[in-house]
Amino acid sequence: MLSECKPDILLSDIGMPQMNSYILMQHLRALPSEKGGKIKAIALTAYAGEINAKQAIKAGFQRHVSQPVEPVDLVNIIWQLSVVSCY
Repeated sequence: MLSECKPDILLSDIGMPQMNSYILMQHLRALPSEKGGKIKAIALTAYAGEINAKQAIKAGFQRHVSQPVEPVDLVNIIWQLSVVSCY
C-alpha cells in the first residue's frame, strides 16, 4: 500500500494484531526509498518505558510516543518530523 499512496509519515501502534509494528518496520526498512523504505515513522504505544522507546528507535521509528497522548502533542510531533524531512 505504501508504494501506491506514499504518505509522508507513518503512525503505528506497536501492539497490532497478527504483526506488531517492530516486524512491520523491518519489512518497511528493507524496501527501497521510492517504495517507502525511508518513510518517517512514529511508534504509538502504551509501553512507556525507556527500554521500549529505545527498542522502537532501534526498529526504525524516529519517535516513540506513549499513550494516552494529547492530540495537540501528537500534531506537534508530526509537524516536527515533517519539518525535519523538508531540510
